[in-house]
Amino acid sequence: MSAIEYCRTAALGGHVEACEDCGQWRIAYNSCRNRHCPKCQGAAARTWLAEREADLLPVGYFHVVFTLPAEVADIAFQNKALVYDLLFKAAAETMLTIATDPKHLGARIGITAVLHTWGSAMTHHPHVHMIVPGGGIAPDGSRWVSSRPAFLLPVRVLGKLFRRLFLTRLVALHEAGRLSFFGSIAHLIERRAFLRRLTAVRKKRWVVYAKAPFAGPEAVLAYLSRYTHRIAISNSRLIAFDKSGVTFRYKDYRRDGPDRQQVMTLATDEFIRRFLLHILPRGFHRIRHYGLFAGSARKASLALARELLNVAPPSEEDNSVEPTDFRPPCRCCGGRMIIIETFERWRQPRGPPDSTATNRENSP
Repeated sequence: MSAIEYCRTAALGGHVEACEDCGQWRIAYNSCRNRHCPKCQGAAARTWLAEREADLLPVGYFHVVFTLPAEVADIAFQNKALVYDLLFKAAAETMLTIATDPKHLGARIGITAVLHTWGSAMTHHPHVHMIVPGGGIAPDGSRWVSSRPAFLLPVRVLGKLFRRLFLTRLVALHEAGRLSFFGSIAHLIERRAFLRRLTAVRKKRWVVYAKAPFAGPEAVLAYLSRYTHRIAISNSRLIAFDKSGVTFRYKDYRRDGPDRQQVMTLATDEFIRRFLLHILPRGFHRIRHYGLFAGSARKASLALARELLNVAPPSEEDNSVEPTDFRPPCRCCGGRMIIIETFERWRQPRGPPDSTATNRENSP
């Protein structure tokens, strides 16, 4: 919260930019660079997307979502690092296992997975979004196996395997004494109570959602730009802040049409509490890659995929990454802004020359 409070203020220092064409200048304070700050994700998203653009294949891409049921979400909140990691691994293994099965796709696929822990009203709702190419490399590496145009893998089969893998490993974590429980669920430290809590979850259907494929690589990038570096709430959704609390827009997915867009006002402390529900443990990676896109084998796998698809590899120009110090153009004339002065933390820049004072000094 301190990082967000001080972001782009004099507390972090900054610099003065001037336009090369018209001389217009402006003050730009430094960013906090905290990954949970709503102001600091734009540049990070641009850089990440530029790196990912070279990895896109000329095939349809599917959007798959794995969600934890509410009974498990409470456990996940008190054991974020362990259970969120388990969510990633169980979902990825589910996709890779079913895709490799000859009864379904029969191929090795690639996955880019992004963790979100919130619903639209900032409630705790952990789920993983996946972007998956519509096909993969045959096990012997001899050909590219394409999925059906509007179908990747059966969601019911995915849901059953995901449920089994996740619960089996969750029980193993409990038996190893690695889970912690507090407050209203403190009793789950006992094995019987914990297994009783999971009984209902074992019987219910775990929903895996698969959207229709994207319309081309550009649509994939547009989607990724919205999802990869998103936080619990963006500044654009905030409407008002006054004595009654914080008012913001949210989507009620139980409604259709124009009624889906709703407005909510929360007391200030409740708004902050909900925001803090979604702070991830230090060092936790919320964007991960699996299968063909896994780090160690990514370059070789993508090169083979392009060869099998008869597609030329991207040129060096396509791989160029946008500079991380991107600055918006001049608001007056659209010219390029350059840095003319820097100032340290808790300092203010010097004011611009006073033209009227200069004229008085030069007058007879």
